Amino acid sequence: RIFPGGANFNVYARNATGVDLLLFDDVEAKTPTRVITLDPALNRTFYYWHVFVPDIQPGQLYGYRVHGSADKGFDPGKVLLDPYSRGVAIAAGYQRAQAAAPALVEHADLKSVLVDLRGYDWQGDMPLRRSFEETVIYELHVGGFTRHPSSGVSPERRGTYAGVIEKIPYLKALGVTAVELLPVFQFDEQDAPSGKRNYWGYSPMSFFAPHAQYSSDPTPLGAIYEFRDMIKALHRAGIEVILDVVFNHTAEGDHTGPVFCYKGLANEDYYITSPDGLHANYSGTGNTLKANNPIVRRMILDSLRYWVTEMHVDGFRFDLASIFSRDDSGQPIPNPPILWDIETDPVLAGSKLIAEAWDAAGLYQLGNFIGNFWNEWNGQFRDDIRRYVKSDSGSLATLPSRLLGSPDVFHSEHREAVQSINFVTCHDGFTLNDLVCYNDKHNQANGEDNRDGNDYNLSWNCGVEGPTDDPDIEWLRVRQIRNLLTLNLLAIGVPMLSMGDEIRRSQQGNNNAYCQNNELSWLDWRLLDQHRDVYDFTRNLIGLRGYFYCDGGLDTVSLNQFIQQLYLRYFAPDLTEPDWSQDSHSLGMMQSNGAGTKVFYWLLNSYWEAVTFQLPQEIEGHPVQWREVVDTGSKQQPALAPEQALIVRGRELNVASRALRILLADTPHLASATDT
Repeated sequence: RIFPGGANFNVYARNATGVDLLLFDDVEAKTPTRVITLDPALNRTFYYWHVFVPDIQPGQLYGYRVHGSADKGFDPGKVLLDPYSRGVAIAAGYQRAQAAAPALVEHADLKSVLVDLRGYDWQGDMPLRRSFEETVIYELHVGGFTRHPSSGVSPERRGTYAGVIEKIPYLKALGVTAVELLPVFQFDEQDAPSGKRNYWGYSPMSFFAPHAQYSSDPTPLGAIYEFRDMIKALHRAGIEVILDVVFNHTAEGDHTGPVFCYKGLANEDYYITSPDGLHANYSGTGNTLKANNPIVRRMILDSLRYWVTEMHVDGFRFDLASIFSRDDSGQPIPNPPILWDIETDPVLAGSKLIAEAWDAAGLYQLGNFIGNFWNEWNGQFRDDIRRYVKSDSGSLATLPSRLLGSPDVFHSEHREAVQSINFVTCHDGFTLNDLVCYNDKHNQANGEDNRDGNDYNLSWNCGVEGPTDDPDIEWLRVRQIRNLLTLNLLAIGVPMLSMGDEIRRSQQGNNNAYCQNNELSWLDWRLLDQHRDVYDFTRNLIGLRGYFYCDGGLDTVSLNQFIQQLYLRYFAPDLTEPDWSQDSHSLGMMQSNGAGTKVFYWLLNSYWEAVTFQLPQEIEGHPVQWREVVDTGSKQQPALAPEQALIVRGRELNVASRALRILLADTPHLASATDT
């Protein structure tokens, strides 16, 4: 931390016998220009080693050399990062394999950067505090969003925070209200198979430093300023920023992995370990942070506060959040301290908190995640919507629950009706286009003989594996994409789109592109012209969503309360009792908005032939006039704003095979009945 006249350095190393502060003049320097040996009698308080260094400037590069027993993981040949450093500088010659080997000769390819956070002109910017009710999330990879040459972004800004700024008009026009950034903590790009680069970023080296390689400014402080510029620009456009944060593991891997920070300072405090010293692996990546240890709890909380107060982010999506429910031995506990720390912290009050309510070792807490104010990624929504759209047997029975906020999943909760984060695709798995183009994963490019990635995809190629020139198959795929988008964007809950799904981005069937930092993963902006119809359809659905729900009080009542006040009816296509059998694929669902002023009639048909639906002519004894706002089986105008929708003439409608239609009617009498 910088003070007038110098800076104070402070690091936790419980079992260390000695600590040296190393100062470097250049990121490529192999040896320090100055070594400050800390005196245990003067520069240690309990387990914290600290020293004030006068006349030191922002941008100073530094690291620590820590002495102690090798049995405790200490290696004085390693130059260690500061866990709290706001910047990380990486030398061109950094090698992950070298960082994993015993340091017979001191090397310093990773260095912390001394950062002065004062002086940046935020120009009045603050987190937006938009309600979840009006939120539409766009999961975005900072690098991949503009890295492709077709992005139109100036070459020096492609794949950077500055590149995102240039594309804000696109996000604004699409209608999304929040971007959920894949990890932007400094991560190890070499944590990948040989010859590959880590692309997703779920390999953190620091919990405070923005990823320097996403900055167009290569100076040590460049990423700090450019990240802030991006946040400020997005806020000006009314777009919130949610960070996908990884507090469940680090890039140091297991006992054979590299040592660049936590292992070399206090291995047994930072990680869950077994009695023989091996790292527990509830994250599936080789190690697991000891999230409920007081030192790690404090670090996590300090990190979150930092990103809110100093970087102005609006919220967080917590990767493998169920790991927070494990104690120091890895066992689940009923009231994890770290979760209550986060939820009750006054600095974080109002920030969006989203949990991936499971981990890689089988702890699954969807609908039962501990706390009062957490939203949850709804993996059940993803799976059931996929099943229905591909016409799986028995898939119709769960569809209404998914469209109504998944009350069967969140039945015991007293949270808002928008607790469910609804998604059909995300970074992990097939893109939306590939979901309807491939039956099987095609991950050969990852170099693991296609063994990696999920085999359970609930995808359907519509008759041909991969791209095709067959117009009938292509038209079927378009309908399926429209169906998936409609069910996702118009269901109760908070919808999330994955980057590029609105223009049919493809990864050629790769469902685990974590190591593909290339055109396979980057957004090809030429697709916008090729699939303008899907883009327009998506944009119109987002606009329609606001008409569906934003006057319904979703952010003020629980899900059960909201459903109780809805007008809900289910019909077979001929208006008789619905068929819920295993072989049924067609349903009419009539649903009011929360205020009771509008009714929507879903005509749902995942059958492989067209189905004729009869239309109700009255609701609760009052005549009704229907207008059509969505028809995924139409080649003309598949989604319209309500003011553009045409009145439906006649008493029946034909719904194309594997399609859906949505009708709208104004029903002021329902609101009156509710009031009385």
